[in-house]
Amino acid sequence: MALLQVSYLSKALFRTVPLYVILPSDKIDYRTFGYANDRDKKFKTLYLLHGLLGDCSDWVNGTRIRRWAEEKNLAVVMPSGDNAFYIDYPGTKNNYSDFIGKELVEVTRNMFPLSDKREDTYIAGLSMGGYGALRNGIVYSDTFSHVAGLSSAAHLFDGKEHDAMLMDEKAIFGDMEKAAKTDLNPTVAFDNLLKENRPAPKFYISCGTEDGLFDANVDFKNYLVSKGADVTWDEEKRGHDWDFWDSQIKKVLDWLPLEGENLGLGSGNVRVGED
Repeated sequence: MALLQVSYLSKALFRTVPLYVILPSDKIDYRTFGYANDRDKKFKTLYLLHGLLGDCSDWVNGTRIRRWAEEKNLAVVMPSGDNAFYIDYPGTKNNYSDFIGKELVEVTRNMFPLSDKREDTYIAGLSMGGYGALRNGIVYSDTFSHVAGLSSAAHLFDGKEHDAMLMDEKAIFGDMEKAAKTDLNPTVAFDNLLKENRPAPKFYISCGTEDGLFDANVDFKNYLVSKGADVTWDEEKRGHDWDFWDSQIKKVLDWLPLEGENLGLGSGNVRVGED
């Protein structure tokens, strides 16, 4: 298992962008204690988005995603999305949705042995990244077959009063009433998907019961269910914190259609005394 730091010049964002990539680069043959590489293998891939104030290192530092991805033989791509909610900003060359939903997938598939199949390609995120995963997972449903939102910012367009965010919503989305009628609103995006008869992804949605975003996530889950979507819901008695997200990302990987335990060579995986 390799943890790689990558940077490349993004056309969508018009600058060099950083990534962290978890790549199951080796398997171990315990009889010979040597590597048994399969050069033709293409890995299933999770694109994993951070939250507000975070960056591409958050998931590695805050959770055990590296260990669990190794167990599942899963590649994980973690970009930096700044504080931009993973949407496009026309005219600014800050096209985060195009970056996440199209360019990043194409570039990483060219860089690494990643599967180009929809059924092998997934997106997930927490908080701001949960919104980004839900919205872009729907808009780019031809690319992503499974979408997971953890403690997602699902409240943005629900028309209810909420405590002030760390950032001004209008500075991000412009006129909120107008934005709510576009596919920036995940409910509108999903309605468009149904009208266009595009394939719907499967959803995993979760939120801590002590989180101020809990009711908004329940409402969005109920909306998807009412539209016939395939939704898995989970909740824990936790807040908006890394303890919850660490627990939940393990559940997300268990929910995804991945392989069983398949530990590669690592300091915690050396088995002694086996024939």
